[in-house]
Formats: sequence, C-alpha cells, structure tokens
Amino acid sequence: MAQDGDLQAVVSNAAHDIGGFIRAQREAAQVSVRQLAEKAGVSNPYLSQIERGLRKPSAEVLSQIAKALRLSAEVLYIRAGILEPGEASMVHDAIIGDTVITERQKQVLLDIYTSFCQQNEAAREELIPE
Repeated sequence: MAQDGDLQAVVSNAAHDIGGFIRAQREAAQVSVRQLAEKAGVSNPYLSQIERGLRKPSAEVLSQIAKALRLSAEVLYIRAGILEPGEASMVHDAIIGDTVITERQKQVLLDIYTSFCQQNEAAREELIPE
C-alpha cells in the first residue's frame, strides 16, 4: 500500500501548489479572500481551504476562480495538473500570466504571436528544401 501513500502525497502537493498560486495571484490583484470567493461564486471557507492546500478544486471551480482573477483558466489547469503543459514558450507564459490586460486582449496577442511563429516556420521551410 506504499503506492497509495505516494499517490496521496502527489495529490496533496498538487492541491498545495495550486492553492499557493491562487493565493499569490489574489494578493497580486489586491483582492481579499472574501471578495474573490464572492466573484468566483464559491464559499469563503472553501476558497480558504483551497489556498491552504486542504482541498483540490474541480476544473469548474478553477475556471470560476480564473475568471474572477482575470487569468486564463489554462494556467490554473496546468498548475492543478488537469492539463499537461504544451511546448514551453516564455512569450506565451508571459501573456497568459499578465494581470493587467483582459482575457480577450490576451487571446488576440496569442493569436498574433502564433501567426508570426507560423509565418517564420513556413519561411524557414521554403529556404530548406526537404
């Protein structure tokens, strides 16, 4: 039954990691636990338990918290272990993690960045025949 203990430790660490990340984002946004709970539509005690790593929130709750913090739900899903991180991109991570611009502005910037990357890749392929 050592595997059960290992699995429990992994789940506990994931819950603590996402909770700490949510707390850091909330503090950076200068929002109280009560205010965030109200915006996200969850109870104050439940949000507090998430932040302390005592509860691991569902994808739906993470989405509500992300919306309330004006973050991409993808960032929280990756932190919580729900999604696997894609190809590492510092630009992508910086845009997603920005707390100043809106979700729509983030998506537009990501679309433009992706378009530039695709154009550059196509240009490289034209220069290097197979």
